[in-house]
Amino acid sequence: MFYREAGQFKSTYQSDQAIFPIAQDRWFMALVLVVAYVAIPMAADEYWFQAVLIPFYVLALAAIGLNILTGYAGQVSLGTGAFMAVGAYATYKLSTAFPELNIVIVFLMSGMIAAAVGMIFGLPSLRIKGFYLAVATLAAQFFILWVFNKVEWFFNYSPSGTITAPPRELFGYLVTGPRAEPIARYYVVLTFLVVFALAAKNMARGHIGRAWMAIRDMDIAAEIIGIRPLHTKLLAFGVSSFYCGVAGALYIFCWLGSAETEAFDILNISFPVLFMIIIGGLGSVLGSILGAAFITLLPIFLTNAPPAIGIHLGTELQKNIEEIIFGVMIIFFLIVEPAGFNRLWQITKEKMRMWPFPY
Repeated sequence: MFYREAGQFKSTYQSDQAIFPIAQDRWFMALVLVVAYVAIPMAADEYWFQAVLIPFYVLALAAIGLNILTGYAGQVSLGTGAFMAVGAYATYKLSTAFPELNIVIVFLMSGMIAAAVGMIFGLPSLRIKGFYLAVATLAAQFFILWVFNKVEWFFNYSPSGTITAPPRELFGYLVTGPRAEPIARYYVVLTFLVVFALAAKNMARGHIGRAWMAIRDMDIAAEIIGIRPLHTKLLAFGVSSFYCGVAGALYIFCWLGSAETEAFDILNISFPVLFMIIIGGLGSVLGSILGAAFITLLPIFLTNAPPAIGIHLGTELQKNIEEIIFGVMIIFFLIVEPAGFNRLWQITKEKMRMWPFPY
């Protein structure tokens, strides 16, 4: 009953097409932002920042990027880890070569470099699609990581072959480097997620998103009505890779601190991010965030919940249970609810609008 929009009249086209046209949605989103920016930093400790919240936000940003390409534009990709690696290594090179540059500008420039690389590997999408396109992006995954691993210039000829985030300040606070406080890194990652999520939502609702969905649903019909397939697909690859590149930069500079190319391999990044958008819901920004939350929090739950009730699981058993749950959830959503968690949330909202009457 409290969720009904009765009496909320729209007098302009802009108000009718707003992201949150219902007042309850605006209040709920404002509450979420207050909790994220105020309540969580006051209550969370270093473990929650480092092990739960920061990786959740980083992977949610990467999932939004992949969902733009796969969910909205219908272009299957298995190269998410490679495009994140491009962003991470570009950030490392730019931050070490130009230490006076603002770190936010470095992150955005790295995203642009990742977008350019993504568009290059998106060129085959005009001729191939589906499984064959997935294989092409898989080739990009292996090729890009091989280049970063073999060409020493990318990691500044370090004997260990690792890239390490140098200390950089933002508004007088260290946000990268080993001495950066977790709460400062948390705010940086959260702000990037909020801004980029709103930008993705607006793109999906505008003419760009409609062109992506037309290509996804039937590319021949989309071309007949005047949508340029190559331009639209390359734009999807570019925007998706930009998001993934920024996520890769945050992955190293605001979370891990240092890493090798193995941190971006297909098992550590590409497959988990793909699972996130499948479980969360294809073609949905909210679904990307919900899927990232599920994938991130499930291992934490399996580590802490069983001992709390007196059950002790070995590391190998816990890992096997985690993989079984992931597989069951993917099969469940593909069969029962292909739209994922996002559709379940939409159904819940519809039921709240009709309560207490039957639905």
